[in-house]
Amino acid sequence: MDRIKADCTSPVQPGDAERSKTGEQDPELTVLRKAQEFFQICDLEGKGFVTCQDMQRLHPELPLSLEELEKVFVTLDADGNGSLTPKEFITGFSHFLLEQIALKNDMVLSSEGETACPVRYEETMSGDEDEEFHFSNLMDRLGATKVLDDETDVKQLWLQLRKEEPHLLSNFEDFLVRIFSQLQEADNEKNELEYALKKKIAAYDEEIQRLYEEMEQQIKKEKEQFLLKDTERFQSHSQELECKLRSKEQELEQLVQKQKRVLTAILLS
Repeated sequence: MDRIKADCTSPVQPGDAERSKTGEQDPELTVLRKAQEFFQICDLEGKGFVTCQDMQRLHPELPLSLEELEKVFVTLDADGNGSLTPKEFITGFSHFLLEQIALKNDMVLSSEGETACPVRYEETMSGDEDEEFHFSNLMDRLGATKVLDDETDVKQLWLQLRKEEPHLLSNFEDFLVRIFSQLQEADNEKNELEYALKKKIAAYDEEIQRLYEEMEQQIKKEKEQFLLKDTERFQSHSQELECKLRSKEQELEQLVQKQKRVLTAILLS
């Protein structure tokens, strides 16, 4: 945007005199009440504080994406405790709304060329640079870079409407806001589904690993039991053989003794 410096100043700010005549409310008071309404919208449960998820309820109320609302929440959550008290929310959001109103007024004054006194331009932009700035600002606000790989078609249509049908440009931008909001929601749902799928896959892998380990333990246990039974059978068979061997030795000893007695009887006779 062009930076404008006034050559003369006025003791009364533009609009102050008019508000004093018409009885118009102070914009800061109006913004403060609006911030209070936003807090009530976020805190439907009456918890007395607002979380980042609660703040997403402002998505239909403001031309901000869910990601931009999250950034606003992080900015307002100065202590980083993950929640906003009514004072934190209303004070911080009032400042945010006043900044947005001031930015919008600057854009309106710049586009219409309406000023209270003669001005001079310190810096100017060419028409192409100004269009590029406004389009880039619109795409950043919509978070288009996360959804679109190529903005060429949208940019061409936007430039065509800006030059040939400027009265339709605001409708087109509102349409883009809705479309990109839906695309962002769809992208968020896709990311949530991918996360859930990865979580299920991880759980499945853990279950397979657990079953594999249980199977290994069972095989090891059965192998040990088989070896134990085989060892017991071997020991039992060895004991049987030892018993048979001792029995044969006793029989042999008896035969030897009997033979000795026979020889002795033959010699004596």
